[in-house]
Amino acid sequence: MRAPVSGFVPAPLAQLRWGILLLVMAIGGFGLVVLFSAAGGSIYPWAFPQAVRFGAFLCLAVAMSRVRPSTYAAAAFPTYGVLVVLLVLVELLGAVRGGSQRWLDLGIIRLQPSELMKPAIVLTMARFYAMLPPSETRKLFSLIPAGILIGVPFLLVLVQPDLGTGLMIAFSGVTVMFLAGVRLRLFIGGALLVAVAAPLAINYGLHDYQRNRILVMLDPESDPLGTGYHISQSKIAIGSGGITGKGFLNGTQSHLDYLPEGHTDFAFATMAEEWGLLGGFFLIVAFMVLIRWGINVGLRAGDRFSRLTAAGLATTIFFYVAINMAMVMGMAPVVGIPLPLVSFGGSAQMTILICLGILMSVDRENRRIQRW
Repeated sequence: MRAPVSGFVPAPLAQLRWGILLLVMAIGGFGLVVLFSAAGGSIYPWAFPQAVRFGAFLCLAVAMSRVRPSTYAAAAFPTYGVLVVLLVLVELLGAVRGGSQRWLDLGIIRLQPSELMKPAIVLTMARFYAMLPPSETRKLFSLIPAGILIGVPFLLVLVQPDLGTGLMIAFSGVTVMFLAGVRLRLFIGGALLVAVAAPLAINYGLHDYQRNRILVMLDPESDPLGTGYHISQSKIAIGSGGITGKGFLNGTQSHLDYLPEGHTDFAFATMAEEWGLLGGFFLIVAFMVLIRWGINVGLRAGDRFSRLTAAGLATTIFFYVAINMAMVMGMAPVVGIPLPLVSFGGSAQMTILICLGILMSVDRENRRIQRW
């Protein structure tokens, strides 16, 4: 039977969540404005490549929304296995940038497998707990395979070294465990164990620069021209923006190169200096609406895999936003987590839009079931 149309719009396009797509395009468009300003009023070298990638990945998200959630469930474990192999290859053959070995140079593109592992770990953990009988979820032995599934990519990413991405992978996986119904006392015990082990990990398990970032977060003035320089300049940029900001193209911290990485990790500080509290409020509300929609998609889902996947992916987006904003405000160590759809870079942009595509797939399946 021919697909119905709504006016002149084909049914597949009419069925898309245009409100969410427009919201994502508004966030991405605002990010392009920030990058345009960070380059001194030029579309190069950041805004134009970012716009091209955004358009391509948004089309990918729309295409992914047409795939049934059952297909993602079937592909979860194979995708996880492929990405683990790629992470091993990164350690053996990866390209080094900024002192870290995180990329596979494929000639045409430079792939960062650790970014793809963020949505993949959510799919994998959701698939694992969807296969596990609910009565077994709360038993202690079920934590062993779950811990291995999370621990392997976490350790492989940690040795790159990339503490921020490793923690994101761990947080996303543990969140799915919590949502699946693992006993709360196990999380409390794990948190206490982490609290006890943290001093040892900081002193003996981290690189010197990672340890210094944690210490500087607690006291930025201890090294204002060294490790604390990023946080100090970021705070100055955000604070000087005030309520309404200094105005478009009128930022000083970024334009005079006082603010390092003002187009990547500290793009929020670049934005806040020119757009002030109002610009920050827009971004926070926009991301809150997007995350709330993702959680609601999970609440409406009809099967365990879809519920865990949607809630886990929405939480992954939340971790991106919360960690980056806490980082640029000096409330968290500088761990290299970009602000999604705003910071320059294709890897995080791709990850967020992949999450969006899968969320729209679950939402589409929810509406199909409700029609039946």
